[in-house]
Amino acid sequence: MTHFVTVATFTYHYEYAILRIVLDHKGINYVFENDMMLSVFPFYSNAIGGISLKVHKNDVALTKQILDDFYGKQSHLRIV
Repeated sequence: MTHFVTVATFTYHYEYAILRIVLDHKGINYVFENDMMLSVFPFYSNAIGGISLKVHKNDVALTKQILDDFYGKQSHLRIV
């Protein structure tokens, strides 16, 4: 995980459900940190900092472009 960088943070699972399919389709190496924890305890999201999208450092630029295209510039999504 040392080569992975956080590029976005989500509060709920539904915010990135389709994004996961897009990332798989593009062949981007990613992981959603705290995903399982919040599936068990959904109200802990703010306490643990939400669900972090981490991508390999080589895929950061492409992932940020996908996020901009997917969610737009006026999104409530907190981009790191």
